[in-house]
Amino acid sequence: MVDVAPILDKAVAAKGEKLEWRTSIVDLMKALDIDSSLSARKELAKELKYEGDTSDSAKMNIWLHKQVMTKLAANGGKLPDDLKN
Repeated sequence: MVDVAPILDKAVAAKGEKLEWRTSIVDLMKALDIDSSLSARKELAKELKYEGDTSDSAKMNIWLHKQVMTKLAANGGKLPDDLKN
């Protein structure tokens, strides 16, 4: 298992800006140097089989964050207790 929190905390610290990766898909993507634009998030939603309305970006973003955390956990990532579903 890989402890996800320290890795992401270190990535955020390296950015030198306040990024809330624990709650924001946009900040999580920024911390990982992934394009966090709306079009990139819509593409990610498509890849992860999001069935909701992608024009409701707030709802989509919450769903994306939960899905990414779930995928991390399913692939050997150890998540902090507050992020476990």
